[in-house]
Amino acid sequence: MNNFLNYALPGIPWGCVFSLLAVGLVLTYKASGVFNFAFGAQAYISALVFYVCMKNGWGSFWSFIIAVAVVGPLVGVILDLVIFRHIRTAPAVVKLTASLGMLIAIPQIADAIAGTSNRIAPPSLFLNPNKVYFSIGRYPLNGLELSTVIVTFATVGALWVLLRFSSIGLSIRAVVESPRLSELYGVRSSSFSLFAWALSSFIAGLAGVLLAPLFAQLSSLNFTTLLVSAIAAAAFGGFLSLPLALFGGIFLGVGQEILGGYLPASTILAQGLRPGFPFLVLVILLITLPSLRKLSRTSDPLSGCDPPTPSTASPHVSVATASIVKSWWLAILAFLVGSSLTWIPSNWVDNFSQAMIFAIIFLSITLLTGMSGQISLAQMTFAGIGAFTAGHLASGSLGLPVLVGTLLGGILAGLVGVLVALPTLRLGGISLALATLGFALLCDNVLFPYPWAGNGATGVNIPRPQIGNINFSTARPFFALVLIILLLCAGAIYLIRKGTIGMYITAIRGSELAAESIGINVSKYKVLVFGISCFFAGIGGGLYGSFQSTVSTNDFVYLFSLIFLVVVMIVGSRTVGGAIQAGFAYVLLAQFLNLSFMPSWFNSFEPVIFGLAALSFLSHPEGVIEYFRKKSVVKIEGRIEASRQRKNHRHQPPTIPAPTS
Repeated sequence: MNNFLNYALPGIPWGCVFSLLAVGLVLTYKASGVFNFAFGAQAYISALVFYVCMKNGWGSFWSFIIAVAVVGPLVGVILDLVIFRHIRTAPAVVKLTASLGMLIAIPQIADAIAGTSNRIAPPSLFLNPNKVYFSIGRYPLNGLELSTVIVTFATVGALWVLLRFSSIGLSIRAVVESPRLSELYGVRSSSFSLFAWALSSFIAGLAGVLLAPLFAQLSSLNFTTLLVSAIAAAAFGGFLSLPLALFGGIFLGVGQEILGGYLPASTILAQGLRPGFPFLVLVILLITLPSLRKLSRTSDPLSGCDPPTPSTASPHVSVATASIVKSWWLAILAFLVGSSLTWIPSNWVDNFSQAMIFAIIFLSITLLTGMSGQISLAQMTFAGIGAFTAGHLASGSLGLPVLVGTLLGGILAGLVGVLVALPTLRLGGISLALATLGFALLCDNVLFPYPWAGNGATGVNIPRPQIGNINFSTARPFFALVLIILLLCAGAIYLIRKGTIGMYITAIRGSELAAESIGINVSKYKVLVFGISCFFAGIGGGLYGSFQSTVSTNDFVYLFSLIFLVVVMIVGSRTVGGAIQAGFAYVLLAQFLNLSFMPSWFNSFEPVIFGLAALSFLSHPEGVIEYFRKKSVVKIEGRIEASRQRKNHRHQPPTIPAPTS
């Protein structure tokens, strides 16, 4: 029993931090209907401001006021006014893309302003972290742990009283149920939503300042990862109950420490399962709790008053215009391919090969999210499964050809995707996104570190392919091989889209109930599309491993899945060409920012650009490039029509006036 308490008690402060983050998530979700993935980034900003103020001698009181009481609510107010209040009734993918964009961009902007130097030993808020105030059994409780527990329970208690017994809380709960009905009763829903955002951002800042000293170094990645733990804590209460979110956070913190105490410390399972415990709990809760399957569904009785979603259909153009546009694209493609095979330097040929490999991975997002409407935050994880499988089959005792290993890796990734999809069939929107995110983090922490999987940081060697006497180890032959595989994958996606499966998934995307009413097996086709998309991700992962020669867990961390989803959504997720353009945009932008004449601090600005560009998805859900393509086609069509009218006018015979009597 003493050992159990000694293992469990250190987890309470960690659990309190999880609870604070979870309470802020619940408050934001209840007040605005938006699942705020940027909450961890908001916590990081306040922690960074507190750190900078303390290092400049401002003292803990004024540093707290500036970082938590001023900067924290200000960030929340800006996010609500600029972004989130405008997408309250938008589809789940729009909300997700916007919040993920902020999650990616905000920490990078903060680091660019404050500098990227190592921030060692973040300071504590008010109690001395090195002083033991009292002990529970044989466990000493220091100032940092005591302050975390006190602040958490005081904050959650005060917030519960505010929402439960005050007029402000009643108004916020009314706005949650129906903003329109609240307006009819004289409640200004926008004002109370803004207040809730400011309050939740204050809690984010408080959690960030309390969380920072628990780590040896202040880093945004710590806050991003712990955000998923907070999501798991909030899931205990169905993202609605504050007391249950508090209980869930403490349960996760204590559970982590108990696992770390009883499992052998030297094993990979113990080292991975302890940090991966919240992610496992999140997946289990999403699958088992019925209330969590309805996160993307609105309960507003007046939701039918929402205006229809803007059309993303391509404009109707004449045959002549379509031929001109098609000829231009074919000419550009022929020029790019011919140049890459002849005179372009080898390093740029490698860049084009990498862009096409990413395009294959992006095609999996096009099929899954752009065409079928399912949201996955684990596509890079499935790419990792394909890469590690290809490496083991090619470099191990079997010694299979790399292309065969890549194909088998894609098949295995597809089968794993089916296994992931089967228990999550009833999920959709945000619920499915959270489940796949939990799976990705479980793979990062538990599966990939094993030698038979990703082999941890050491990684797996994957040689370049060879077919007979043709060796693809150099840049140009490998470019030609990747181009052929990309065309095959793109053709397969195009045939799926135009075939029966494409029509079925389009119907399912529009309305699952309507699709079932006409005899479509919704579950079957959702699982099938999920598995096919994971197959393409696995193929891309195997090619990426062969391109890199050695890949490790760090090449397939969950954060890449988030970034890649944002990139595809803002460039164009509905078409095959959009995925290919997204691959080139991602690689070529990175190369441009690394050119010698660019400032050195621009090197890490690519996530910022794509993160901020995610805001364009709010008004152009078809993608930026697709939007400009449609504008260009319309302009070309207008010029052709004007030219045709002028030509007809010149050849038209003059009109002879009729004689007058």
